[in-house]
Amino acid sequence: MTLFWHAHASHPDWRAALALAAAQIDAQADAGRARRGPAAGRAGSPAAESRPTLGWVYLTDLYANDAGALLAELQRRWPGVAWVGAVGVGVAANGVEYFDQPALVLMLAAVPRERFRVFSGPQPLGGFAAHTAQVHADPSSAELPTLIHELAARTATGYLFGGLASSRAQAPHIADGVFEGGVSGVAFGSDVALVSRVTQGCQPVGPTRRVTRAEHNLVLELDGQPALDTLLADLALDGLAPPEVLDALRHTLVGLADAADETLARPGQFGADTRVRHLIGIDPARRAIAVADVVEPGMRLAFCQRDTEAARRDLVRICAEIREELEPEMLPLETVLALQGSDAERQPHAARRIAGAIYVSCSGRGGPHFGAPSAELAIVRHALGDVPLAGFFAAGEIARHHLYGYTGVLTVFVGDD
Repeated sequence: MTLFWHAHASHPDWRAALALAAAQIDAQADAGRARRGPAAGRAGSPAAESRPTLGWVYLTDLYANDAGALLAELQRRWPGVAWVGAVGVGVAANGVEYFDQPALVLMLAAVPRERFRVFSGPQPLGGFAAHTAQVHADPSSAELPTLIHELAARTATGYLFGGLASSRAQAPHIADGVFEGGVSGVAFGSDVALVSRVTQGCQPVGPTRRVTRAEHNLVLELDGQPALDTLLADLALDGLAPPEVLDALRHTLVGLADAADETLARPGQFGADTRVRHLIGIDPARRAIAVADVVEPGMRLAFCQRDTEAARRDLVRICAEIREELEPEMLPLETVLALQGSDAERQPHAARRIAGAIYVSCSGRGGPHFGAPSAELAIVRHALGDVPLAGFFAAGEIARHHLYGYTGVLTVFVGDD
């Protein structure tokens, strides 16, 4: 794959924003043709073979009511391009995020048509041999975990990546049409190389325990002890006044992992298999706790809290893993991050092999959570370089067959060597 084209813009009128973004795309296309020389555009030429076939569009929810008209204009401007995407309360581009303002992000790629298939309810995968798939979904859809598991089972690797549309009103997703409810996305064949990682945003505040008794979303016992007693002990809340206990519980979340999954990547840090869920209540009479998910005996559970520094460290970690996989001979990421100015710019980085990237982050991570506007995207850009990137801030993140919360899912498409 050749380098993807990408653009982003903000304007009260979506038509003006799209025109601004299209001008950026056109400038990149012109620059590409100039590099390839006078043969560009002729049948069989590199330029002809690199015409875009697949596009991503992410738009903030202030444009949600106009999603259909916006898609129609995209299809008019770039005929023959298949479009996927979603609405978010925020959208992400290379080094920048847009929250609480009308904005859109575009990315286009020249992926051979036989290597991908756009799917939705009206347009199923059919007989396409899916290796991996990117998924967008409506958060109000019933049985979302089941739909995600079933879709993962239809891929050769079992690996999905993506997220749930997020909005203060409508939350549509896009797959050559605008949809509410269900799932949609794009599946890729085995010859589309990509690397994907999950970054956690919470840090455990107690040991990992095994669920020994549970009923639906009610956890009755952990390690054979009453779950509420265990919660109070792990958070050192025994003996505190009720108001202090309730205040601590408002900031407490639950990290869940299946019995066979990895809970901790290393001491004090969740692994990629841990799904963070809200603690939604306590039952003093039964000494139980209620969790915003179905909990089964044998699962592992750790109480946790959001932690900005832990989130920042973990984001740097997954970027380092991606760099190492793409360019094992590069300097360690910690060394590159310590360099300044031209010294940093001269270092080789993974951008040489990244054609484009998708970043889906939790809507609870964006904005001020990382300390400053666009700080999260600045970390990614500093680590991976100036690569085409598009994404959005989701109501839930998807990786493998899991539905996550408070995470980020970074996926890079590997270009031709």
